[in-house]
Amino acid sequence: MATYLARRVLLMVPVAFLVSVGVFLLIHLIPGDPARVMLGESYSPQAYVELRHRLGLDQPLPIQYLDWLGGVLHGDLGQSVATGQPVLVLIGQRLPATLELGFAALLWSTVVAIPLGALAAATRGSVVDWLATTLGVVGVTIPSFATGLLLILVVAVALRWLPAGGFVPLTEAPRANLRDLVLPAITLGTFSAAVTMRYTRSAVIDVLHQDYIRTARAKGAGRLRVLNRHAMKNALIPILTVLGLQVGNVIQGAVVTETIFAWPGVGQLAITSILARDYPTIQGIVLMVTVAYMVANLLVDVAYAVVDPRVSYA
Repeated sequence: MATYLARRVLLMVPVAFLVSVGVFLLIHLIPGDPARVMLGESYSPQAYVELRHRLGLDQPLPIQYLDWLGGVLHGDLGQSVATGQPVLVLIGQRLPATLELGFAALLWSTVVAIPLGALAAATRGSVVDWLATTLGVVGVTIPSFATGLLLILVVAVALRWLPAGGFVPLTEAPRANLRDLVLPAITLGTFSAAVTMRYTRSAVIDVLHQDYIRTARAKGAGRLRVLNRHAMKNALIPILTVLGLQVGNVIQGAVVTETIFAWPGVGQLAITSILARDYPTIQGIVLMVTVAYMVANLLVDVAYAVVDPRVSYA
């Protein structure tokens, strides 16, 4: 296991490097100039030249990238063009809110999707199965921004049950924080819940046709016991794979969800940084997201051996 983990961690390095190169090149293809954005509508040519020199934007692209990469290797993601603050500090200020929202979205999608998918598989062809399949299709089809706006119109505006947006830190007011968290978490987790539910249903249906399931039924085991003790245990491997992939969907969806609900996380920071042509902040956010996605998939691979003792990484 230790050798496998070491090999996987080493493989993360070239992947992160290639992603950083690709993002660096794509960012510089975006129309616009950070210096012009910072100076506003009226400025002197000399001020423009001096600002570009101070930001290092007058250097060739390979030099700019190598300077940024050298800073990353020393734990420095550079300084924000828009605010002048260190990028690491900016991300650190926004990260707790994003982690809270992402964890809540994954938790709600997992708690809803896995039992519903297993129940749909166990009652295949029934009304419950039809409803679960329909909800899965609807959840995958509707984009997150439409889900968020619909929840705001119905739950926040029409029914006035929950606030339409805002954020209060958990340490300051736990109840207000949880109240603000409900709608963004449902919005962000709906797509993941639909995908996980559909894969859970398919995985459990495949397992229910295995010979050992027939043997358990022949021995007199009830439907619930067969589902919990035999079917779900052996269907967890593909379900874990899907859950690992949903981390990417949650990170991607957080950009839209945080913007809709005024949630001050990394996703909202990414939007403001793109609009301000804040190259260092965008690169730092993408690098962080890349590492988080790779770590999530590594944890899923490790979980395989925990769930199924037959899996070995020797």
